[in-house]
Amino acid sequence: MIEKQAIQVIGGGLAGTEAAWQIAQAGIPVVLHEMRPVRQSPAHHTGELAELVCSNSFGAQSSDRAAGLLHEELRRLGSIIISKADEHFVPAGGALAVDRGQFSHDLTETLANHPLIELRRNVFPKIPTDGIVVLASGPLTAPELAEDLRQFTGMEYMSFFDAASPIITGESINRDIAFMASRYDKGEAAYLNCPMNKEQYLHFLQELCKAEQAELKDFEIETAKFFEGCLPIEEMARRGEDTMRYGPLKPVGLSDTRTGERPYAVIQLRQEDKAGQLWNMVGFQTNLRWGEQKRVFKLIPGLEEAEFVRFGVMHRNTFINAPELLQPSLQFKKRPTLLAAGQLIGTEGYTAASAGGWLAGTNAARIALGKEPLVLPPTTMMGALFEFISSASPKHFQPMPPNFGILPELGKKIKSKPERYGAYRDRSLAALQSWHTQLRTPVML
Repeated sequence: MIEKQAIQVIGGGLAGTEAAWQIAQAGIPVVLHEMRPVRQSPAHHTGELAELVCSNSFGAQSSDRAAGLLHEELRRLGSIIISKADEHFVPAGGALAVDRGQFSHDLTETLANHPLIELRRNVFPKIPTDGIVVLASGPLTAPELAEDLRQFTGMEYMSFFDAASPIITGESINRDIAFMASRYDKGEAAYLNCPMNKEQYLHFLQELCKAEQAELKDFEIETAKFFEGCLPIEEMARRGEDTMRYGPLKPVGLSDTRTGERPYAVIQLRQEDKAGQLWNMVGFQTNLRWGEQKRVFKLIPGLEEAEFVRFGVMHRNTFINAPELLQPSLQFKKRPTLLAAGQLIGTEGYTAASAGGWLAGTNAARIALGKEPLVLPPTTMMGALFEFISSASPKHFQPMPPNFGILPELGKKIKSKPERYGAYRDRSLAALQSWHTQLRTPVML
C-alpha cells in the first residue's frame, strides 16, 4: 500500500491519468481515484482510465495547426497520453485519431502496474483538506464533490451542454455509395464520405429539424447553453439552410472518386478502431431520441442499412470560473497545494486536458519535492492556453480550445496563413527548448 503522504489525484480521465503518471515519474507516490465503474457517468461506457467520449480524434496532427502544435509540445515533455495515442493511431487523414478501446485499456494497464501508483475505484465526496491534491474530476464531476468544490470556491459552477456522435458498423455502410477520401487529398484517404445532392440534403434537413429530441435531465432544452465547438447537428440545422454545409457537411475539398464531381453536401465517417469495424459520424453530436436518430440518419445515402452500436447522447458539462480561481501554474489561488486540470478548468478538447494534466501533475510533484511550481512560456501553446484561462474576463469566461489566436503576436506581419502558423510553431518549440534548458531538464527530441 502507498503511504498517506502520497499525492491524491481525483479523476481518471485524460487529465488525471496524465497527472498521476507525471507525479509517479518524478518518484512521488500517488493515489489515483476514479469513480467508474462503482458509479458510471451519463457519457462514459466503460470503467477504463482516459476513456474517450465524444470522438476518437485528438485533432489535427500537423504541428503547424494549433492542436498539432500542442501534440508536439506534449511529446517533447514526455506525455503518456500522446505517447499512447501515437502507439494506437488509426488512419484519419490529417488528424491524430486512436483505437479508443485499445488506447484506454493500455493506459489503464500501464498505470495500474506502476509501482508508485495506486488506483482506487471510489466516489470521492470531498476535497481532502490537507496534503497535495490534483482535482481532475472532469465536466461530469460527482454531485457531492461538485457541491464541496462550490462551497470551497464560494462560486457557482458555469455550464454548457455537450453531445457525442453515433457510431455505426463498417459492414452496414453501402460502399457502392460511400467513397474513401480525405479533404483536399490530404494524408491517407481515411474517411468514408456519403455524398448528397441538393434534393437529398434539403429532405434530410427538413426531417432533422422536425425530429423529436430526448429530454435533458438537468434543464429544459430551450434553456440549454451549447458549446459552439460541439453543437448538436439538429441545432445547426435550425440555424439555417446552409449552416451544416458550411460546417461538418461541407463538400469543399472533396470529390466523388467515381464521378470526379463535388457533391452538394457530404457526411464524413471516421474510423474508430484499427480493424475498421466501427465508424464515427463526424460532427453528428446529437440529442435526438434514439429511434429518431435511426430514422433520420438512415436517410443519408450509403447509410440506409446502418447498424448503430452507439447512438448519440447529450450531457451537461460543468467548469469553474478559472480566471477568478486559478494561477497559470494551475494552483488554486486560495490554496496552492490544490491544483486542477482538464475540462473542469475551462480548457476544451482531449489534448488540452492532457496538457493540463501534465502541468498540474508536474507542479504537484515539484511542490512535494520543495521546488517552485512551473509556468510555461506564453509563446508556447500550452503556456498561452493556461495564461488565457487564468487571466480572461471572469464575466464572459467560456471553454477555450487550443488556437493561434491566444498566442502573442509575432514580431512581424506574415500574410500567408501557412507561413504565419509555421512561424508560431517554430517560435513555440524554440521557446520550449530554451525553457527546458534553463531548467536543466532534458528535452525529448
